[in-house]
Amino acid sequence: MNIQTKYLGEVTIDDEMIIHFPGGIPGFLEQSEFVLLDIPGNSVFQFLQSVNTVPLAFVVTNPYHFYQDYSFELDEGTLESLQIKSVNDVLIVSIVTLKDPFETSTINLKAPLVINQKKMLGKQYILNTDVYPSKASIKPTVGKGV
Repeated sequence: MNIQTKYLGEVTIDDEMIIHFPGGIPGFLEQSEFVLLDIPGNSVFQFLQSVNTVPLAFVVTNPYHFYQDYSFELDEGTLESLQIKSVNDVLIVSIVTLKDPFETSTINLKAPLVINQKKMLGKQYILNTDVYPSKASIKPTVGKGV
């Protein structure tokens, strides 16, 4: 299937690539189908593109690339709704807010996107803790955590 994207123009995707967010994403509750697209020449960031709404695309990244000690527990309801059976089922990405200069960009550690990459189900999981900010520096201070 071909879809139009915000940043990459028209791309071809397989139906199996579509991640279903049954409850949408906060702020975009009516949007339930997204696809992760690689950014050519960039292995750290990806686009989370709405399948149905061209202008709706987020830049996302694996938060562990920047914060190796990042950790949280998923509640039983989330494990059940996303049909997660094993840690190997899970892909975690965080939404990036790009700024100029790039070094001032931030990533949302407070509300990661949890994706069951086997069942292609996703949810934005809002952490019930103040340990992680919604605007964490893209350049963490080494040894200082968040």
